[in-house]
Formats: sequence, structure tokens, C-alpha cells
Amino acid sequence: MTSLDKPTEETSADDTRAVTEAALFEAFGGIRGTVETVLPGLLFVSIYTINKDLHLSAIAALAVSLILVVVRLAMRDTVKHAFSGVFGVAFGVVFAMMTGNAKDFYLPGMLYTLGLGLAYIITTLCGVPLIGLILGPVFKENLSWRTRNPGRKKAYAKASWAWGLILLAKCAILFPLYWWADTTQLGWVLVALKLPPFLLAVWLTWVFLAKAPAPIDVFAEMEAEEKAREAAGRSAE
Repeated sequence: MTSLDKPTEETSADDTRAVTEAALFEAFGGIRGTVETVLPGLLFVSIYTINKDLHLSAIAALAVSLILVVVRLAMRDTVKHAFSGVFGVAFGVVFAMMTGNAKDFYLPGMLYTLGLGLAYIITTLCGVPLIGLILGPVFKENLSWRTRNPGRKKAYAKASWAWGLILLAKCAILFPLYWWADTTQLGWVLVALKLPPFLLAVWLTWVFLAKAPAPIDVFAEMEAEEKAREAAGRSAE
């Protein structure tokens, strides 16, 4: 029995931290998912810095994204993080090719970051923090935290505020650079800002959730109810 399968009442503080670490690793892809997110953009700006060739830079970034997906498929591993990277790079490539401006390779990702930051803030203000919607299924609690686990809902709200504010702060740096800086300057700043804000947000999420009440495993509850009904049916016979 893994820590994720343990009943809530038996979960110690150490188990809660372990469950939280495992869930965050699964949700955000861990080291490998991070590499898959960073590598295409890094390759694009590296090649463009050397030869100023938009087409070569874009094709190389898209090619490495597709290779990462193929590797995932060959290893029969989850491809959600690699696929998200492909779609992000593909949108950037199409945008840049349409406008002929290499800086537009980064614009879809910047707009996505802005939208995501706003989504974290708005959903939290509406009482349904986005990070809870993302991590609830991973913790096997679904939406039980909304009505049955107020301490956990509060932790999700804090984490969502952290994600939203960090992403909006990142946008406050990037969008002025989009207008004022050249492609290579914008690209290297984007690469530099890829990991630190993300790692800060993940760490703060871990801090908030590690101190929160343990998740209610609704799947275990449903299984227990099903077994109880089966037992009742057998006794009635």
C-alpha cells in the first residue's frame, strides 16, 4: 500500500509531505518534464543568436519537441508534458512564420502565461482555486476539498495566489521586453526566467499543502461503500 492509498486518518505528517511531493512531481513532470519544457526554447534562441535564421531556429525547436514525444512513446511513458511542449512550440513557429518576426515565436507562450496567471487569480476569487482543480485528481480527492476539507481549500487558495502573482510578475518583465528588446535579448531572458519562477511556485505549493490537512481519498471511500453494499447483499441472501 502506497502513501497515496492510505486512509486519511492514518496519514502522518511525514506521509502527508511524501504524498504532496509525489503528487507535485506527477502533476508538473519533475526534472524530465522541466527539461522538455525548457529545451525547445533554449535551442531556438541559441541557433538564432548564432545565425539569425528564423526558419532554421524554428524547425530545430519543433524537431526537438517531436523527438521528445517520440522518446516518450517509445518508452511507453506519459506524454502530456512533451505534447504540451510540442503544441507550445508549434504555435510559436506558426506565429513567427506568419509575421516574419522572430520575437513572435515567444508571443503565444507569453500570452498563455498571462492567461494562466489571471486564471489562478480569478478562480481563487471565485472560491474554486485552479491549483485545487489540477491537483485534486492527483491526490485522489477530486473536489472533496471544497466542502469537506476547509483547511485544504485554504491551502489551495494560498498556492493559487502564489502561482498567479508569480506568473503575472513574470509577464510584467517579459511584455515590455517584447516591445523594447531584440529577439536574442528577449529569448535569453525568457530562458533565464523559465525555471526560477516555476520552482518558486512549486516550492510554495509544497509548503502550503504539506502543512494542510491530509487529502480525503474519495476513491477509497467509493471502493469501501461498494464493498459494504456487496457484503450487505450477500448477507441478505
